[in-house]
Amino acid sequence: MLHIRPRPQGRCLPLPALLPLAALVALPAAAQDEAGSEADPITLDPIVLTANRVPTPEREVGSAVTIIGAEELEERQVRVVSDVLRSVPGVSVNRTGTIGGLTQVRLRGSEGNQTLVIIDGIEVNDPASGSEFDFAHLLAQDIARIEVLRGPQSALYGSDAVGGVINIITRKGEGAPSVSGEIEGGTRASFSGHATLSGATEGFDYLASIGTLRTEGFSSAAEWLGNPERDGYRNTTSFAKLGFDPLSNLRIDLVGRWTDFRAESDDFIGGIGATDAPSASDGRQLFGRAQARLDLFEGRWQNTFGVSRTQHQLNYLADGAVTSRYEGNKTKLDWQSTLALRATALPEVSHRITFALEYEEDEATSESAWSSFDRSIGQTGMVGEYQLGLWDDLFLTASVRQDMNDLFGDATTWRTTAAYTFDATGTKLRASYGTGVKNPTLFELYGYTDTYQGNPDLDPETARGWDMGIDQAFWQDRGTLSVTYFNQRITDLIQGTGETSVNVAGTSAIEGVELGLALEPVDALTFRASYTWMNGEDATGAELVRRPRHSASLDVNYRFLSGKANVNLGLVWNGAQKDWAYDAAYTRSVVSLDSYTLVNLAAAYKVSEAAELFARVENLFDTEYEEVYTYGGAGRTAYAGLRVAF
Repeated sequence: MLHIRPRPQGRCLPLPALLPLAALVALPAAAQDEAGSEADPITLDPIVLTANRVPTPEREVGSAVTIIGAEELEERQVRVVSDVLRSVPGVSVNRTGTIGGLTQVRLRGSEGNQTLVIIDGIEVNDPASGSEFDFAHLLAQDIARIEVLRGPQSALYGSDAVGGVINIITRKGEGAPSVSGEIEGGTRASFSGHATLSGATEGFDYLASIGTLRTEGFSSAAEWLGNPERDGYRNTTSFAKLGFDPLSNLRIDLVGRWTDFRAESDDFIGGIGATDAPSASDGRQLFGRAQARLDLFEGRWQNTFGVSRTQHQLNYLADGAVTSRYEGNKTKLDWQSTLALRATALPEVSHRITFALEYEEDEATSESAWSSFDRSIGQTGMVGEYQLGLWDDLFLTASVRQDMNDLFGDATTWRTTAAYTFDATGTKLRASYGTGVKNPTLFELYGYTDTYQGNPDLDPETARGWDMGIDQAFWQDRGTLSVTYFNQRITDLIQGTGETSVNVAGTSAIEGVELGLALEPVDALTFRASYTWMNGEDATGAELVRRPRHSASLDVNYRFLSGKANVNLGLVWNGAQKDWAYDAAYTRSVVSLDSYTLVNLAAAYKVSEAAELFARVENLFDTEYEEVYTYGGAGRTAYAGLRVAF
């Protein structure tokens, strides 16, 4: 929804009045107009955390961003995060087979490793897996919100953010100590559940959660192609968050996350494709961050210091024996300083200036029967961002970043955005332009498998992209329609050939239109819909693979019986798309994958204030579909469970 704030009256400030900047003095960002009445209620704008380097009111954001809240995740009974991302405009999801298979997420047609993923402030892209984050193992337990920021964001976040950013924030401990949890069972011996302990006292909050998901699953190689063997999956994830205020202006946050998984899979054979085999993988992920935030001058100057560490371990197995091992580690140190200014002579002009300094080191190691390597690369980044607000209507931002890399030349990227709101009509116009750079990954440079050899001569990819859009509220704010056109260009795109990786000479072009609709025609009945048209071609004019030209989604939710009961219907339509096939010599050719529609149905009923029964059916009509050539999606499954809270 587009949240509209009443327009202050009696404002008519001419542009020349902006010139005497010498009158600027620092004032608290939350200062109120002295003419306003203290008795009037204050409506706070929803905050977007990812679109700029500092949290920004939604109405001031000029980029295209989608926010998914905890309530929507609960209504749809989402268990893995990638499933809810299918309904976001501009997002393509491809899973290699069923749950537990490699899951790639692309934003606006960019590659999977051009999507930066952040969980609780930790950048979790894996240096040993092409600097990509595999969404296969990310459970949706205790998530407070997901933000999907689209378009080149390298000026804010560096190399991995050419396509955009997916930021996942888990819940924070609040209120009296409480225990909550849920448990469910389903077809194919499926089981999942989690338990959470949380709470807060004055100056201290905490949350600890542990969850598991297990299933016998379906065959990763498409069952309708003659592959009956089931490929099971198990996942155990736990995390903890602590926050405390040793001083009134000092905040300390600690977060740690651990995941252990095992996924049975199938082999891929040139000339045949995916086929049943006793293959599997197991691994562990360990993410952690410590952060301190110091507020000075009544919050006008904020400084944040942080250190993050991620570790990805992945073993490939055949007949129970390890055939290869991969480990990716990332260490990051960061400092950010933000100063908020407001002009006393010009109360409707606000400024926010941010500077950030980051250092990160990526390390990737692998061991296998055919090769091994151990490589690392360091990078230092400096970021500057300026935000300007005029008359509480026009909001401009400009960002620039300088990256100094151990292997490649220094890179400068920049971004600018604009947003203008018409409160009287509930209209917001927005536009953004940005540049990006994506360095070759350690695996692309030096990696080896039995069929692949790295290419140390690769050049960085460069990108530029822009978008423009409108968010329009209507029907007394019961509805919001968003329309965005985007255009993106990537030069020296890196693509795999089956045997190595190469830069595709020239520029790849991607453009498209994103539509989003949120509607509440009557109380407790909501509709959420999206549609994306996207056309992506590489420099040779060939259609980019695994990017459907058309995709759409619809989510309908209804609460009744005084809010005790809830029913949810979800549809995802994925249009036809291209993919790669390989012959016996692993020579690549292009094939077409058919369109498909998935229908999910979920319902819940609160039997008391502390207990709720729920059930759902996924892939209600047992649709046979492929997101990757010869790999089959999951068939119809049903689940039922109980959720409690004390």
